Amino acid sequence: MKNIVITGTSRGIGYQLAQRFANEGHNVLAISRNVPQEFAASDKITCIRADIAETGGLDIVAEFLNSTWRHVDIVIHNAGALILKPFEEISAEEFEYIYRVNVFGVAALNRVVLPYMKSGGHVVTISSMGGVQGTIKFAGLSAYSSSKGAATTLSELLAEEYKDKGIAFNVLALGAVNTEMLSEAFPGYEAPLSAGEMASFIHGFALTGNKFFNGKVLQVSSSTP
Repeated sequence: MKNIVITGTSRGIGYQLAQRFANEGHNVLAISRNVPQEFAASDKITCIRADIAETGGLDIVAEFLNSTWRHVDIVIHNAGALILKPFEEISAEEFEYIYRVNVFGVAALNRVVLPYMKSGGHVVTISSMGGVQGTIKFAGLSAYSSSKGAATTLSELLAEEYKDKGIAFNVLALGAVNTEMLSEAFPGYEAPLSAGEMASFIHGFALTGNKFFNGKVLQVSSSTP
């Protein structure tokens, strides 16, 4: 059984992932700003209420890992923030917040978790097709898509830095998925995949993808977007 850290578990893909891994008997550290009630009933899910954009929340994660698990097998960076607004209307504070969640929070959590990982470990960053060079871009997503591009490049760099330690870093660049975040940004739009379907794919990739890939960006999309 694996020790698995997942961010953004209060809803959508992250929620589905936490449930799937726990039902299989894996230990899950679920990090999100809100804690689903049903997680409390599982002895396989430990919830930490934290915003990865804030350093205080990550201190709690570090304390837990040092005192309880002392070993991490898989990290899934699933938490994300999105704002749909023309570039000239986005405030500096809004732009910075998107980067704090989508980039700086990912980097900060990696710094906390990596000392507890060893050869065979797998770090999966959930990115977006919008953050991949050469793909179709959409107006109003300058902060979101550019931040996902930064997180993608960070993962590629860490794959190089940690390859001698046997820790793999991969990115899944997702297309549109029917999640609450998508519905809030694009009301009425119906994506071709549900959160549960995408979680099923990510679940399998997190467990075995590091045997086949390292430092890779895999585009996971059946449509445009």
